[in-house]
Amino acid sequence: MSIRQEVLFKIKSINLEKISAPKKVSVYFGENTFSLDTMRKHISKPTFEAFKSWMSEGKTITLTQANEIADAMKEWAIAKGATYYTHWFQPMTGLTAEKHDSFISVVSPGKVIEKFSGNKLIQGEPDASSFPSGGIRATFEARGYTAWDPSSPAFIIESALGKTLCIPSIFISYHGEALDKKLPLLRSDEALNKAAVGLLKLFGHKGVKKVFSTCGPEQEYFLIDKHFYNLRQDLLMSGRTLIGAPSPKGQQLEDQYFGTIKERVVNFMFELAQEAYKLGIPIMTRHNEVAPHQYEFAPVFEESNIAADHNQLLMELMKKVALRHDMACLLHEKPFAGINGSGKHLNWSLSDDKGNNLLNPGETPEGNLQFLTILSAVLRAVYLHADLLRTSVAMAGNEHRLGANEAPPAVISVFLGEQLTKVLDMLGKGVKAKISKRDIIDLGIARLPRFNKDTTDRNRTSPFAFTGAKFEFRAVGSSQNISTPITIINTIIAESLDFVAAEIKKAIMSGRDFNSAVLKVISAIIKETKDIRFEGNNYSKEWLMESKKRGLPNVASTYEALKALEKKGNIDLFEKYKVFSKEELIARYHIWVHMYNLTLEIEANTLSEMVNASVVPAGYEYEKLLARTLDEIVRLKKSVGLKVDTNALKDKKEHLSEIVNKIYYVRRNTALMNYLLGKATVLNNTKRAEVYFKNLKPIMEHIRKHVDQLERVVSDDAWDLPKYREMLFIK
Repeated sequence: MSIRQEVLFKIKSINLEKISAPKKVSVYFGENTFSLDTMRKHISKPTFEAFKSWMSEGKTITLTQANEIADAMKEWAIAKGATYYTHWFQPMTGLTAEKHDSFISVVSPGKVIEKFSGNKLIQGEPDASSFPSGGIRATFEARGYTAWDPSSPAFIIESALGKTLCIPSIFISYHGEALDKKLPLLRSDEALNKAAVGLLKLFGHKGVKKVFSTCGPEQEYFLIDKHFYNLRQDLLMSGRTLIGAPSPKGQQLEDQYFGTIKERVVNFMFELAQEAYKLGIPIMTRHNEVAPHQYEFAPVFEESNIAADHNQLLMELMKKVALRHDMACLLHEKPFAGINGSGKHLNWSLSDDKGNNLLNPGETPEGNLQFLTILSAVLRAVYLHADLLRTSVAMAGNEHRLGANEAPPAVISVFLGEQLTKVLDMLGKGVKAKISKRDIIDLGIARLPRFNKDTTDRNRTSPFAFTGAKFEFRAVGSSQNISTPITIINTIIAESLDFVAAEIKKAIMSGRDFNSAVLKVISAIIKETKDIRFEGNNYSKEWLMESKKRGLPNVASTYEALKALEKKGNIDLFEKYKVFSKEELIARYHIWVHMYNLTLEIEANTLSEMVNASVVPAGYEYEKLLARTLDEIVRLKKSVGLKVDTNALKDKKEHLSEIVNKIYYVRRNTALMNYLLGKATVLNNTKRAEVYFKNLKPIMEHIRKHVDQLERVVSDDAWDLPKYREMLFIK
């Protein structure tokens, strides 16, 4: 019996303590966050008002006020059992990082008190030497700074034996360059706010002080039993299976999607939701996804900065809680070949401080016109900066997923739906046409047609689809930190809103009335951006041919997509809006190309180890079994005249030859892969990434093909690696 088979017999659901009277979510939602309501209860009114002014108007609080907030935060955290605090930040790896410090302060020998000052709250100093900086700072210069981000509430993370106060923070170098994901996001929010408020003033909204992006990232993931997970070196090292034959039953019956959730999984979901609710993470939806043992969580929309923090927290919680249920949570974009991978559909919208969703078609002529203006600005942003949107989702994991019939292709296009498409086409032509009278809104302006309230259907193949009061960016990978995609969306739309506002002003200066000026600008943008709009099947070969005719880029590789960060026009754009400096952009290019290379090197070296330590030995065992059987048959035929059909003997010889050859192909290509890895060490990161994409990945796939063929025939007793049919269909 193989190790794999022994584990299979031992797998069972863990026993859970039944909760007879669970608390209402509304009772404990956000109990582990230092929210505005909590802060209000623990500090003086003047300090609280000063803090709110800091948040809304940028008026910095005093050190005395910072000390008061810090002391209140400390007392609140200690009362909940926290003994340490940390500045929780998001370095350019895309993960989260933390350095824990105790609240204690020594006051005399053998005596301590709990103390936390405003200075310690506002700024920390971690060792930055081992975090990627892309050349922003020298390796020997260890100093980096974390700085409190007051726009995201502090929170408490619980473990079995203690609790830690986490303070959301930015991470900067000694000279102030951004070394993290969060600071550029905050900068982009400020750029978007300024541009959107300026445009809204043209439409008469003088009282709007703040506009911000909102997000709701749909998180897809897989769950497998942790015993199987621990037996798979590839899952442990890279998060995906580098080898593995497809299960006879996969997702072809389409019986998983929205199906009944297994009890073991739903128990995990209940505990995960409880942990998330305590941290104020508003999970709204949970369900089975398309592939076996694939699932999804979807939250309520929040301000983008908080949504990004909450998504990072959610991914960490998912991994922790899964282990408590003897499962492993897989967040890789393509953990299993041959079935759907996982994405993180990033739903993005715009709101103002009056509670209005700016992507919601209005019910007045002014509202309709404003909506179409903002819509046209989004179209222009995507049309001009599709390369940056592609860059924002460029990573090794996403290369396996984009365009694989579960995710949009690498060609960036926009879907608007039939009704909005008709409206824009008519505006572009400057003529009116008849539209269905069902649920229509009369725009009330002679040059505009009428369009339905329900303006869209859902196009699951589109990378950037309007799905009713929001856009859904479907190309984001499931393991990704969403801060970078949001940062890029915010920035390119800020630039486009500024352009639209400037063009409207020019048209008014030329003597047009406001409505006519707006329509002129919208019409010009609609004509300019027509090529970016596509309403059909993005998976079809026809679309790939058509998109090429339209001049839309189709960038399959990560290293090519990342080159957009080095383009002068893109550098100028980010510097203009003070989101990234040139140095920060170039640094990110080098970091992300380097991370791509490291990912593929880890995968290749893991594959080599699995082949030599697990696959080939199992193949040899089966090869010996076949050889012994064949030898015995031939011997008996000669010694006792065993009657054997000539074709039967020929079949056994061919089968043995097939196994011998497959083992040879696996070993030969593994040696070639290792040789390629050795040669690549002298190449710079960009050239190495090109070699890995064009040469290394095909070799790895070739190895996989032969290994998977061996898996299908090698004796079950000899094959120790857990198989797809087991990992994906456990109870």
